[in-house]
Amino acid sequence: MSLAEDLQWRYATKKMNGKPVPQEKVDYILEAARMAPSSSGVQPYEIFVITSQSLKEKIKPIAWGQEQITDTSHLLVFASWDGYSLERIEKVFQKTLEERKLPPDTMDAYKERLWSNYEPLSQEWHAHHAAKQAYIAFGMAIAAAAEQRVDATPMEGFIPDELDKILGLKEKGLKSILLLPLGYRDEENDWLVKMKKVRTPKKDFITEL
Repeated sequence: MSLAEDLQWRYATKKMNGKPVPQEKVDYILEAARMAPSSSGVQPYEIFVITSQSLKEKIKPIAWGQEQITDTSHLLVFASWDGYSLERIEKVFQKTLEERKLPPDTMDAYKERLWSNYEPLSQEWHAHHAAKQAYIAFGMAIAAAAEQRVDATPMEGFIPDELDKILGLKEKGLKSILLLPLGYRDEENDWLVKMKKVRTPKKDFITEL
């Protein structure tokens, strides 16, 4: 199957059947997210994988009572940095230098230029920029899930501050951004499953110059 066919197959699943997703498929999806590009390769986000049913039950009320939260096999929480810092950037670059076996000062000029651009900007800008990087990884995860024929439901419908408290994200310098339940569609009880997929026509979506 092609990626185009996989994306045609997927939809925002409204009702899941509770069947567990094999770990190898979950690992594949997570690896796709891990390999996603990010600005300057910093990857200012983490993914929390929730399989605890009691924890999912705790999250459901702050996610508008959406049943996918508790019917899902694995609930992925994408959490991005609450802001950039020189220390955080240095840690990422140091790891890069070690992996590539490069001299310690190889990235100094780039690091200084990057931080000189980020430092004057507001904390709000920092958090927003980091969140945008998480969205890229989120998109890769959705595509990988479709490729594996695993249903997934992109979710922004939750109260981030409450989820941050439940998962202790503030103490980690993180903010919850997106939820991605992984599971399998309940074809008999999902009202959306047989609906035609509707997207903006190509002629209105793409402008060639």
